[in-house]
Parts: sequence; C-alpha cells; structure tokens
Amino acid sequence: MTQRENYDSGNDFVLEYGDLRFTFNDSDFKQRAEQAARKVKIIRGPLELDEELEDLQNLIVNGEIGEAESPLGEHLTDKWEEVADYANEEGSLVHWLRRLVFRQAWLDQRVIEGELGVVFDDKAMDFVYVQPDRDDGPLVLGPEPSWAEVAYIPKPVGQ
Repeated sequence: MTQRENYDSGNDFVLEYGDLRFTFNDSDFKQRAEQAARKVKIIRGPLELDEELEDLQNLIVNGEIGEAESPLGEHLTDKWEEVADYANEEGSLVHWLRRLVFRQAWLDQRVIEGELGVVFDDKAMDFVYVQPDRDDGPLVLGPEPSWAEVAYIPKPVGQ
C-alpha cells in the first residue's frame, strides 16, 4: 500500500481526516471555501468582500459564524434555522463545506502525484479529473445536496 502525501499550501488552516493532514494558506483556503459554497448553492455569484470570505471561513472552521462581519454572515445568521433545516441524512451545511474543501485538496494532491490528470470536457464545458492510465472518461464525483432555496445573493461592490 502506498503512503499518500498530504496536501500543503501553507500553515494558516488545517483539515485532518484519518491519517491525512491537509494544510492551507489563507488565500487557498478562501478560494476553496467559496468554491465549496457555490457547489452546494448556498451562495449565488462570487463573493467580493473580504468580510464575506471571513464569515465563510469562520463557518467552515468553527462550525458557526459567531458575530457576522458581512451581509453573507448576517444572511446565514438570520436564516440559520432555514439553513439548518436543509441538513439531511447526507449531513449539514458545515459538514458539506468541510467535505468539499477537503475533497478538492485531496483531488489536487492526486494530480500533483500523477495519479490523476485534468482535462477540459467539451460537453460539460468545464475541467474534469481523469485517470491517465485509463480511458474510461472523466472521474465521476458524487452529487452534493443543494441549499439553493436559502442561498445568499452577493451584491456587486458599490451597490
């Protein structure tokens, strides 16, 4: 059995699962957090305020926002009961955000190690993971639950 390497982009944030310990710099973690939030549809559109990203990071790291620093934080705090109601047998919003941040880093580490490759899929109009030694198409990742009904819609800066 091959010992897998741990993903490492810095020392600002740490996620551990089993024997894996992934460390992230602040910028990397913010990007992955926003990507995860968009994937579960709790936000629609890019976050432009640093405070929104801070609130999202706090939610993922601490499991709660505490004192909201942004419109996103206020939205999630105000709608927390509705947001929490969308938790199902697949897990809570916090669980899914953490899971997707971890999954993306795990996949990226497999690319770094040469176990996976990344190609552009014309049908999906997106980049997908493939196994270089196999010709069975893109890697199929499981679906995520959706929080679209309680999503936060960022307002462009200046409005």
